[in-house]
Amino acid sequence: MEQQLKAPQDIQKVAQFLRGGSAGIKVRVGALNGKRLDYFKGKSATKALLSPAYKKQKGLPPVTNEAEAQALLQGVNAFAFFLRVQRGGPSGSSSSSPKNLQIIQEQMFGPDEYYAWFYEGSQWTTYAGGILMVAIMLAGVMFPLWPPIMRLGVWYLSIGMLGLIGLFFVIAILRLIFYVITIVVASPGIWIFPKLFADVGFVESFIPLWEWDLPKKKSKKKSEKGEKGEKKEKSKGSSNGAGAYIEEVEESGDSRPHSRSARIEEVEDEDA
Repeated sequence: MEQQLKAPQDIQKVAQFLRGGSAGIKVRVGALNGKRLDYFKGKSATKALLSPAYKKQKGLPPVTNEAEAQALLQGVNAFAFFLRVQRGGPSGSSSSSPKNLQIIQEQMFGPDEYYAWFYEGSQWTTYAGGILMVAIMLAGVMFPLWPPIMRLGVWYLSIGMLGLIGLFFVIAILRLIFYVITIVVASPGIWIFPKLFADVGFVESFIPLWEWDLPKKKSKKKSEKGEKGEKKEKSKGSSNGAGAYIEEVEESGDSRPHSRSARIEEVEDEDA
């Protein structure tokens, strides 16, 4: 857009930071006039400008509080790097399909509003990836012209990769067989390499070596909510069963709270 080219250098750097992966903004996918766009909530952009990652950047305007962050984001919004949108229902028949987006004419920045990106960020990675893809394709087409040593090295490399993939499948099958055996012999069962399919690094996938198949513990938050619910039920039950009641007392002019100590009154015996 022309407005983005007219933006000051510091505003462009802020937009590049927010669009990059180091900002940590939670980006969602929406549909605007049939075209998919990334959008985010204003609150996440404010947090990004107050994060330590922003402070490590050089040449960016300083931000110390939320008011300064929102003012800076208002400046980025003024040059149409992102525009305020209204989120509607799903664009498809499924509830998980992208939400419909509609641009709002009155542009302003607010932490509870949604904003769609109209800025793709730095394009050097896209250009570099395209050049690398073309180079790989040319190298594959010219494979018959390679020297015999290079072709032999590629053959050994391909055999090694196929061997690693086959070893992975063998480990997966063996661990499943061992798990089924241990369910019968030593319940509740033992998993070899329990993190083999977890979203961790290559080395962490093989640590620890084995682990019992124990059920996962409930989180503390759920247990706290359960305890609070039980306390509320007990208090309701005690109030209904014991016949407790609350007596309204007229307020006095004294601002200090009255003492809550018990008071005993002498009552004449009616049988006397």
